[in-house]
This record gives sequence, C-alpha cells and structure tokens, in this order.
Amino acid sequence: MKKWLYAAGLGLVMASSASVQAADKIAVVNVQSIFQQMPARDAVAKQLENEFKGRATQLQTQERDLQTKMQKLQRDGSTMKASDRSKLEKEVMAQREDFSTKAQAFEQDNRRRQAEERNKILSRIQDAVKAVASKQGYDVVIDANAVAYANSDKDITADVLKQVK
Repeated sequence: MKKWLYAAGLGLVMASSASVQAADKIAVVNVQSIFQQMPARDAVAKQLENEFKGRATQLQTQERDLQTKMQKLQRDGSTMKASDRSKLEKEVMAQREDFSTKAQAFEQDNRRRQAEERNKILSRIQDAVKAVASKQGYDVVIDANAVAYANSDKDITADVLKQVK
C-alpha cells in the first residue's frame, strides 16, 4: 500500500513539473480588443448598411403608411360608413401582416449577413493568432477574457493586431 501511495505521489510530482514546463509556452490574446480596433470592421458595417438601406427605407415607408391608416381608422372609424370602415380595417390588417412578415425577413437577413461578416473577420484574427503563435513558439493561446491573470510579456494582442492590419 505504501509503495502504491509513493508511486502515485511521484506521478503527481512529475505531472506537475511537466505542466510547469508547458506553462512557458502559453500566451494570451484579447480577441475582442483586436476585433474592435480592426479598420475592416467599419468598412463592413458601412457595406452592410448600404446593402440593406433600400429594404429599410421601404419598410419605414410601409410603416408610416400603416400608421396613417390606423390613425384614420381610429379617428374617423365611428363616423365612417360600415362598408368603408370594414374595408379600411381589412386593409390595415393585411398591411400589418405584410409589414410584419417583411420586417421579420429583413431582421433575419440582416442578422445572418452580420454573422457572416463577423465570422470572416474572426477567421482573419484566428489565422493571425496562429501565425504569431507559431512564429513566437507558443503551443497554446488563450483568450484574455478567459484568464484571471496573465503576465504582460505573454500577451500577444499587439502582435496579432499588427498582423491583421
């Protein structure tokens, strides 16, 4: 039994010394900071804005028209002929449903495109992290937001930012 405990203790000491040696090859990088500082991020935002500008304008126009009809129905509904009021109510309901469908499709398309572009930028950052880590001899690179403390000489954020610019 004592031999077994001795062997287990020796194994733990060896494992901990191996992990200490491996710790020398770990770096941290602040991906969020790099993402925020990338000039491509602003260009992509403008591109997406231009891409969706027409649909957004069309939706705004449709929304104003719908609000005008709803206000007219609310304001004049009690004095309108029943047939006119019924016709306007049907128009408002149909237009509201059409607007809702188009608005949901717009939001989904917008979110999907934003995610695509964000993933492209993050892929560029990841490639830069791999290149810098390989060049500097790091085995593991951890996001700085996942670490409680890291020595500043292990932070490769500035090098990665230079690489992606």
